Amino acid sequence: MAAKLKKGDKVVVLTGKDKGREGEISSVNPKTGKAIVDGINIAIRHQRQTQTDQGGRQPKAMPVDLSNLALIDSNGKPTRVGFRMDGDIKVRFAKTTGDAI
Repeated sequence: MAAKLKKGDKVVVLTGKDKGREGEISSVNPKTGKAIVDGINIAIRHQRQTQTDQGGRQPKAMPVDLSNLALIDSNGKPTRVGFRMDGDIKVRFAKTTGDAI
């Protein structure tokens, strides 16, 4: 199945502790159905000290389920993603505005 959300997309969180917050997807794992969004779902992880790194308690963005994210359209509103054929190529489009992404 084609990916509705991809790396670099601007998204808004629909549910959970970060509901309403916006961010950019930094990575997607389609096998688990999760994505890592910059600045969203932050947890503290302990890092062992190395020769190059100080170590200590580091904030880290944890994965968010794709069903809890919505793409932001050109108007700044959350939208669902659809697919259509433009000539011979398959493109994603915003369901609210109908614009290709």
